[in-house]
Amino acid sequence: MTDSRFRPVRLATAGVFALAGFLFWVSFNTAQGTDLRTDDSMLRLSDLIEDRSDDIEALNESVGALRREVDALARRDSGGTETEKRAFEELERTAGTRKLSGSGLTVTLDDAPPDATARMPGIPEPQPNDLVVHQQDLQAVVNALWAGGAEGVKVMDQRLISTSAVRCVGNTLILQGRLYSPPYTVTAVGDPDRMREALDAAPAVRNYREYVDAYGLGWSVDEHDEVTLPGYSGAVDLSRSTPVGEAAGG
Repeated sequence: MTDSRFRPVRLATAGVFALAGFLFWVSFNTAQGTDLRTDDSMLRLSDLIEDRSDDIEALNESVGALRREVDALARRDSGGTETEKRAFEELERTAGTRKLSGSGLTVTLDDAPPDATARMPGIPEPQPNDLVVHQQDLQAVVNALWAGGAEGVKVMDQRLISTSAVRCVGNTLILQGRLYSPPYTVTAVGDPDRMREALDAAPAVRNYREYVDAYGLGWSVDEHDEVTLPGYSGAVDLSRSTPVGEAAGG
């Protein structure tokens, strides 16, 4: 016999992720491209993750497979109405755990050649940190895409959700326990024109493009009539949510 309390709990959980997705956008919007061009404090973490990356990827795949199985069983056995099922699916879509297709953009950022020199008169010769893509650059692009109305975003091959954190150390991207090397791709589903306008208007993106012009870092924006983002399938760090009033002792 199906427990009638099961459906509201799952709907509430999906609702938490949908709300957290909004908070994720806000956190990026308030970051405003904080200068993180000195990465020394993260180097040891990068080495540790590189050592453990294969184990982390295998565990994430296992967790994702188990969660998909649980979700499939829940849909089969919940006994919910069609309206409830559609509401649950919409919450999953908003939370980023379902595939998402539509028109969109892919932004590609890449390091400059290691022997790059100043490409414009009056520009000083580059320092090593001037020639690589940094965390602030990727954050700026992701932030601008959300601001431009993106319905979903992936970095490289991973969908971003509320608990995702983009971290760069030197020329290495650390995302959800996995390591990536440039070029870096950021793909978003949404209105391409609005997202292009948001990219053009973002001060931190304009700052990165000044380095593109000055030293030859990579930058391209490609439009898609149809692109599909995978649903997030890894582990979820968010374990519970506390109402604001309760957290304040109300």
